[in-house]
Amino acid sequence: MSLVTLEQVLQPALKGQYAVAGLVTLGWEDMRAYVAAAEAEGCPVILQAGPSCRAHTPLPILGKMFRYLAENASVPVVAHLDHGYTFEDCRAALDAGFTSIMFDGSRKPLAQNIEETAKIAEMAHAAGASCEGEIGFVGYAGGENSAGTDPAEAAKFAAETGVDAMAISVGNVHLQQDKEGGLDLDRIGAIEAVTTVPLVIHGGSGVPLAQRRLLATGSSVCKFNIGTELRMAFGAALRAAVNADPDRFDRVSILKETHEPLVAATRGVLQGFKPAG
Repeated sequence: MSLVTLEQVLQPALKGQYAVAGLVTLGWEDMRAYVAAAEAEGCPVILQAGPSCRAHTPLPILGKMFRYLAENASVPVVAHLDHGYTFEDCRAALDAGFTSIMFDGSRKPLAQNIEETAKIAEMAHAAGASCEGEIGFVGYAGGENSAGTDPAEAAKFAAETGVDAMAISVGNVHLQQDKEGGLDLDRIGAIEAVTTVPLVIHGGSGVPLAQRRLLATGSSVCKFNIGTELRMAFGAALRAAVNADPDRFDRVSILKETHEPLVAATRGVLQGFKPAG
């Protein structure tokens, strides 16, 4: 059985100077491909169920899917709730067998975010699970703007919540399709200087590959969330499969052709987070 908590994969990453990918899932096809890619690369992986995934498939079902894949995998697999917005979201994930929960209170005032995150971290730890929190709102491409993380607030948040990982806002944006931007390395360094908790970058698809590599092997950033670029790879493979035979209608046959392209794309992502050398 290779089901583990977030803390169990991020602490070795912090010490070993590498990062672990938090891969945003939408269904069985991508979950299965992500685990196959992690096994091929011999590295841990974090399977993440975000709000859109949960809107499509109920949490108890997602928990069983994640746990089934983990229990049959040869590498460590984390079953992670991404962007839980309420105590009830997080409690439901723990009841469904998730080993890690991310509570997002980043839109709330600092004191409220700390208070609520601390309670959820305590609940997670009591259940033998891990907790990720977010300080400094990470915006969305074409939507809400980001609010950069203040290093002093990050230090207070880390000290008072007891989280196992801390998501920060340092120029990253959710759902970004290009890699033209880049992160604020000075702000990351300032946050590192006053905290010891593993750091998390949401919106990792928009981070230039060289910068991902630099941070994965030379900073406290131990987790990159990757969703958009792998959704794009899946979509391209699905489109090619559909267009190749307009008369084909069996979705099992069509979806089967997305597996190898998605495994290959995922392996490329995972390779960028491995230890130097």
